[in-house]
Amino acid sequence: MPNSAETKLVACIRHHFDQWCFPDWLTAAIRRRYPEMKVVHLPDYTGLDEEIRDADIYVGWSLKPEQIASAGKLKWIHATAAGVDQLMREDIRRSPVIVTNSSGVMTVPMAEHTLGLILALARRLPSAVRYQQQKHWAQQDIWDEKPQPMEINGRTLVIVGFGAIGRELARRARACEMRVVGVKRDPSRGGEDADRVVGADELDAALAEGDFVVLATPMTPETRHLFGRERFAAMKPTAYFINIGRGALVDTEALVAALREGKIAGAAIDVAEREPLAPDSPLWEAPNLLITPHLSAASERLWHRHAALLLDNLDRYFAGRELLNVVDKDRGY
Repeated sequence: MPNSAETKLVACIRHHFDQWCFPDWLTAAIRRRYPEMKVVHLPDYTGLDEEIRDADIYVGWSLKPEQIASAGKLKWIHATAAGVDQLMREDIRRSPVIVTNSSGVMTVPMAEHTLGLILALARRLPSAVRYQQQKHWAQQDIWDEKPQPMEINGRTLVIVGFGAIGRELARRARACEMRVVGVKRDPSRGGEDADRVVGADELDAALAEGDFVVLATPMTPETRHLFGRERFAAMKPTAYFINIGRGALVDTEALVAALREGKIAGAAIDVAEREPLAPDSPLWEAPNLLITPHLSAASERLWHRHAALLLDNLDRYFAGRELLNVVDKDRGY
């Protein structure tokens, strides 16, 4: 079993959004739990090339190929994100390094955020905000929009990528009396919270049923641009589309075209192919599109959940027990 006194952990996350950055209090908590372990917390990537060389554990988003090549002692990478597509390069796939992710940490805020997007679209809240800025009492104007403000009860919600986030959303949606259809790679497992679960080969048929379609599938080479013109054409013209997964799951040009041409009723996105979204992106002016700036996972409780998972996994690691959230490198999630 690993010896904590002979172990070095490096935590390094630098992001322009401060909530994604590794907090000092978590570093202190790790040191209290394992005072004999060497814990290095880098506030930015300065010094990472040197520190990673003799690290046993790395906590962060990603590592460059040359850093992986130099990390001769590295045994475990813990990603503070549910998606690990940025780590699924061939050098890491071929290595014996274990990769774990933060699946489950973000499910509650993301499910609540997504339900909020569903309600905002259904009740035409973006239009209400727009008219408020114009100081216009737009009761008739909003009622005349197509689709009109609707109730979500009795509507069908299709969740593409019925994993931890999808199941959490499904529980909330069913509490609102929505019908839930999940789409996942293996429909034989994990479908308890849906009315029906189908395989990926039935995706287009499921889309034809949906009044709301939520995309929450992992990002892999196979799912890149999963939603393009053909997928939007498979949806009802009265349906709404929501992407909370990864921006690259959606062909941006196809989404803009579907909105402009009225192929779908509207959409909401929390992610984009390139972030921050450039000022000249056509998404800013696409009709009936609600944009939130990658905030669906943000929560005052987020890092407390991160801490619970990481500390539990450290206990498991030093006890020689199986780690939680081990990534299947063949699948990429």
